[in-house]
Amino acid sequence: MAEGRREQPPHPLFSIPPASKRPCLRPAPRGPGPGPGHGMPSSRYRSPESLLDCAAKAVAEKWAFERVEERFERIPEPVQRRIVYWSFPRNEKEICMYSSFQCRVAGEEGPVAATGGAGSAGSGATTAAAGGGSTAGTTATAGAAGAVGTGDGLPFRRGIRLLETGCVENVLQVGFHLSGTVTEPTTSSEPEVTHKVAISFDRCKITSVTCGCGNRDIFYCAHVVALSLYRIRKPEQVKLRLPISETLFQMNRDQLQKLVQYLITAHHTEVLPTAQKLADEILSSNSEINQVHGAPDPTAGASIDDDNCWHLDEDQVREQVKQFLSQGGYYGSGKQLNSMFAKVREMLRMRDSNGARMLTLITEQFMADPRLSLWRQQGTGMTDKCRQLWDELGALWVCVVLNPHCKSEEKSTWLKQLKKWGDMDVCPLEDGNYGSELPNITNALPQSNLAQDSVSRPRRTVFSRAIEACDLHWQDSHLQRIISSDYYMSPSYQREGESLLFNPQGLPLWLDHVPTACARVDALRSHGYSREALRLAVAIINTLRLQQQRQMDMYKHQKKELLQRGVTSITNVEGWVGHPLDPIGCLFITLTETCRVDDDNSMDTGEGEPRPPVYHHVPVWGCPDAGESYLTLALEVALMGMGQQRIMPEGLYAQDKVCRNEEQIVVKLQELELDDLLVQTLRKQAIQLLDAGPFSGLGEVIHRESVPMHTFAKYLFTALLPHDADLAYKVALRAMRLPVLESSGGSGDVGHPHHGISIVPSRYPRWFTLGHLESQQCELASTMLTAAKGDMLRLRTVLEAIQKNIHSSSLIFKLAQDAFKIATPADNPPDITLLNVALELGLQVMRMTLSTLNWRRREMVRWLVTCATEVGLRALVSILQSWYTLFTPTEATSIVAATVMSHNTILRLSLDYPQREELASCARTLALQCAMKDPQNCALSALTLCEKDHIAFETAYQIVIDAASTGMTYSQLFTIARYMEHRGYPLRSFKLASLAMTHLNLAYNQDTHPAINDVLWACALSHSLGKNELAAIIPLVVKSVHCATVLSDILRRCTMTAPGLAGIPGRRNSGKLMSTDKAPLRQLLDATISAYINTTHSRLTHISPRHYGEFIEFLSKARETFLLAQDGHIQFAQFIDNLKQIYKGKKKLMMLVRERFG
Repeated sequence: MAEGRREQPPHPLFSIPPASKRPCLRPAPRGPGPGPGHGMPSSRYRSPESLLDCAAKAVAEKWAFERVEERFERIPEPVQRRIVYWSFPRNEKEICMYSSFQCRVAGEEGPVAATGGAGSAGSGATTAAAGGGSTAGTTATAGAAGAVGTGDGLPFRRGIRLLETGCVENVLQVGFHLSGTVTEPTTSSEPEVTHKVAISFDRCKITSVTCGCGNRDIFYCAHVVALSLYRIRKPEQVKLRLPISETLFQMNRDQLQKLVQYLITAHHTEVLPTAQKLADEILSSNSEINQVHGAPDPTAGASIDDDNCWHLDEDQVREQVKQFLSQGGYYGSGKQLNSMFAKVREMLRMRDSNGARMLTLITEQFMADPRLSLWRQQGTGMTDKCRQLWDELGALWVCVVLNPHCKSEEKSTWLKQLKKWGDMDVCPLEDGNYGSELPNITNALPQSNLAQDSVSRPRRTVFSRAIEACDLHWQDSHLQRIISSDYYMSPSYQREGESLLFNPQGLPLWLDHVPTACARVDALRSHGYSREALRLAVAIINTLRLQQQRQMDMYKHQKKELLQRGVTSITNVEGWVGHPLDPIGCLFITLTETCRVDDDNSMDTGEGEPRPPVYHHVPVWGCPDAGESYLTLALEVALMGMGQQRIMPEGLYAQDKVCRNEEQIVVKLQELELDDLLVQTLRKQAIQLLDAGPFSGLGEVIHRESVPMHTFAKYLFTALLPHDADLAYKVALRAMRLPVLESSGGSGDVGHPHHGISIVPSRYPRWFTLGHLESQQCELASTMLTAAKGDMLRLRTVLEAIQKNIHSSSLIFKLAQDAFKIATPADNPPDITLLNVALELGLQVMRMTLSTLNWRRREMVRWLVTCATEVGLRALVSILQSWYTLFTPTEATSIVAATVMSHNTILRLSLDYPQREELASCARTLALQCAMKDPQNCALSALTLCEKDHIAFETAYQIVIDAASTGMTYSQLFTIARYMEHRGYPLRSFKLASLAMTHLNLAYNQDTHPAINDVLWACALSHSLGKNELAAIIPLVVKSVHCATVLSDILRRCTMTAPGLAGIPGRRNSGKLMSTDKAPLRQLLDATISAYINTTHSRLTHISPRHYGEFIEFLSKARETFLLAQDGHIQFAQFIDNLKQIYKGKKKLMMLVRERFG
C-alpha cells in the first residue's frame, strides 16, 4: 500500500515499475477492431453490453494474460484490446481501501457469494462495476464525490481533489501499464511541482506503483489515487495501446533500428550504458540472453505463476507498526493500530489476500515488541490499551483461519505460524496473569473441570482460539444448507418429537458451542458473505430460543426446591459477555448491519464525526412470522446474552473486559429507536429473564459470585419505563442485589467450590472490579429514585432495596445527595417524598460510618443537618433526640446542635417562639448528654449551648468540675477557664485555671511550651482577683513550672502592679505593691532562684563553645532575679564562685564569666 521506491524515479519513458517480465514470443494478428473508447456510450441510458465485453470482463478479472495466450493460438486485436481495457480495477472503493484508513460505503451489505457451491456468486469488484466503462466511472464518481466533506487530508480525498481540478495529464495505457503526470498546484509555501506516476495492474488489481513524490507510507499517495481514478472515471480519454511487444512486432528491421537509435539519442545519459551492454550480450553467441527464447515485456501482463494481489509495501507496514508500538499507546498510536486492524477487516471483507498478509506482518511486529520480555521479567501486566490490541489481534486470526474458502495449504501455513508464536515465552496469555477457566473453541468443558487447579490447566495464549479454529471446517451438510438458503426448513410431517436439527416450527438449528458458532458468523461476515452470516446468525438465535424455553421448563420443576434453599449453583460454564470471541457483539452487529439506513451512498474514509446509525425493520428472509425482523432478533439476542447468569471470571483483565463489553453492548442498544415491535421484544425477553431461574442473572435466586446485572438492568429500566413501568421497576429492583458482599456464601455454592468461602479478612480478593460494580449499582438506584419522584410507594420500595443491597456508605451518601438535589429544584417547591428518602439515606450513612473512619464524615454530618432542615422542625428534633445512634458527642455538639441553634436555621424554618424553645431545649439536653459522655471534647460546646438557660449552664459547669480531676487535660481546662472569664465568671475561671495547673508540668528547658501563655494568663487572673487567689495559685505554679525564665516572668509581672485590680464586689483592695520578701511572692522568688541554679548546672553539662555567649546572657537574667532578694548579691556571688570551682576545666567559659561577673 505504499507508492514510492528508494531509488530515484526513472525517466517517463522508462517509468515502468518492476513487473512480470515474462517472455513474449508472438504477436496477435492485426485486424480491425474498436479503439480505446469503444463500447462507452455517452447516453445516460445504459445499452446492453456486447458479448465481447461480457467475455472480456470475465477473462480480465480471472485469467492471467499468459494463460489467455497459451489457451488460444490466435487472439484478434479487438479481443486483446477489450481484455487489456477491462483488466484495470473498476471499483473506486478498492482504490479508497488502499489510500485511507477506513472505507465503508454507506448502506453496503457487502457482496454475497456462494459457500460450498450454493447461492449466488460474485465478487466485490464485479458487484460494484457497471456494464460499461463510462457507467462504472459515473457510478463510482457519485459515490466518492458525496463524501468529499470529510477526511480532506487523506490521500484518497487529496487524489479526488487533484483529479477534479484537472491536475492529471499525459495519461497513457500501454498494455497492463498506466502512466501519467500529476501536478501539485502552487500553495503559499510550495511552488507548483509535477510528479511522474506509473502503475502496473493485472486482473483488476494494482500490482505495483511508482511516483516521483518519493513519499513512503502504507497507503498509495494522492498522485497514484488521482491517476487511478482518472482511468476509472474517464476511460474514454485514456490513450490505450496493446503491450509494447505487439507494437514492436509490427515493425521491420529499419523501423526497429530507428526506434532504438532515437531512444538512445533522446536519453543517451541514462540509456547508453545499458544499451551497449545489451548489444554486447546479444552479439555474443554464448551469452545468457541468447539462451532464452523471446524477450521480456513489462507491459504484457502477469504470468501464470505470478501472485494476483494488490500492491502492499510490506516494509512500510512493518516500520509503521513498530513505530506505533514503540510509542506505547501514546500520541494516538493505539488509534492508529486499531485503524490498521480495521483495514485488515476491510481487506478480508473485500476478499483481498492482502488481509491475511498484512495481519501476519502486524503480528510479527507485535511479537517482536521488546516490552513483552520486560513485562514478563518484571511480572507486571501490560496496559489495558495494549491488552485490547492483543485481543483484537487474536480475534482477527480466528476470522482469517475460518475463511470458508481458504485453501488447506494456506490454513496449514497459518496454523504452523500461530503455533510458533504461541510457543514463544513472551506470547501474552488469553486472560492475563491467570490460567483460563473458559472452554476451548471446539467443545465446552464439563462443569466439574472448574475445580481444576490452575497449575494443571493448559497454557492458553491469545492465539489459542485461532489454533483451535483451524480444526473447524465447513463441510457439514446441515451447515451448508443453512447458509445456502433462506428457505431451508424441515418438512411439516417431520416436526413431531425432538430434533437436533430443527425447532418445532421447522426452522433450522445449529447446535454448537455458542461462541464458536458466533465465530463462524463473524468469519462469514468478515469475508464478505453477509447473507450467509445472517442465515447462520438466525439459526443460532433459534437454537438459543429453544434452549431458553427448555431451561424455563426445567426450572419450573425445580423452582420450589431452589427457592427453599435460597442458593443455586452456576449453570453457565462461561459468560458470553466479555468472552474473547465477543459472540453477542458479533451477532448484534451482523443482524443490525442489514437494517442500517444511510442518507447517501458515500464512502466514509474514517475521519470526521461519525453520525449515529439509523435502523429500520428488515423482515427475516424465509421466516413464517411476519412480525419478526433482523432488528428484533438483534435486540433479543443482546438481551439474552446480557441476561445470562455467569460467574465472575478470574483476574483483573478478564473482569474488566466483562464490564467494558457490557457497556459496549448497552451503547449499541441505546442506538436503537424503540418502536412497538422492539418494545414488544423487550417486554417479552425481560419477563422471560425474570422467570428463567438459575439460567438468568435476573432470576429469583442467583449464585453468590454471579456477575451483577446493574448496567444491563439500568438500560432495561430506562427503556421499559415509558411503556411498562411495573415491569421496569420489577427488573431494576431484582437486579439491585450484589450477593458477593453478603456475609457468607451459604451451603449451596457447589458450582465453584473454591469460591464459595465465607468472607476472609482480606475481603473479596478475586473481585478486582468491585468498586466499579458498586458504582453501577448506585447508578441503577439513582435512576430509579429520579424516576420515582412523587410516588411514595415506589420510593419506599426503592429505598428498601438500597438499604438492603448497597453496602458502601460513600455510595449511599451519593444517592442521598442525588435525591436531595432532585427533590429541591431551584425554581420549584421541594418534593417532600423524595426529601424524606434523602433524609433516610443520610441517616443510614450516619449509622454506617459512626464507628468507622471516613474522611468525608464531617461533610456527611453537615449535609444531614441541611437535609433535615429542608424536611422541617420534626426532622431536626428527631436527629437531636436520637443523636447517640447517629453522631459522636463532638459532632453532635460542635456541628449538629450548633447549626440547628444558628440564626440562619431559625430564619429558614420561620419558627415561632414555642417552636424555637422546643428546638433549644432539645439542643441543651443533647449538649448535657454529650458533656457527660465526653467532657474533654464537649464541655465547652455544652456551656456555649446552655448559656441562656441558668439551670442547664450550672449543670454543664458542674460536669466540667467533676471531670476536671479525671479525664480532662490542662489545655481543655485552660480553654474553658478563659471562656468563663470572657463570659464574666472570674472566680469560676480561677477555679478551672487552678485545676488546669495541677495537670501541668513544665521542665527547665521548655521555655517555648504552648502552655506558657496559659500559665501567665492564670497568674495574671489570680493577681487581678486579689492576694488570696494569688497566694492560692503560686504553690501550684511552683510545683508545676520548673522553667526559670517563665517563673522570673511571672515574678516580674506580680511585682509591677498591686493585686485585686479586678474589683470583685464586697472585697477591699489595699492598692499596695507586693514585696518579694513576704508571702506569697517569697515562695515564688525562692523557686525561681532554685530553678536558675538547677538550669545552669543542666546547661553546663552539655554546653558547646558556640553557646557560650547565650549562656552568659542567661546568667545576666539570673542575676536580675537574685537581686530581688535582700541578700541576693551575696547569693549570686557565691553561685558564681561555685561555678568557677566546679567547672574550672571549661577555661574559656570561666574566663568569660569572670569578665562579666568578676
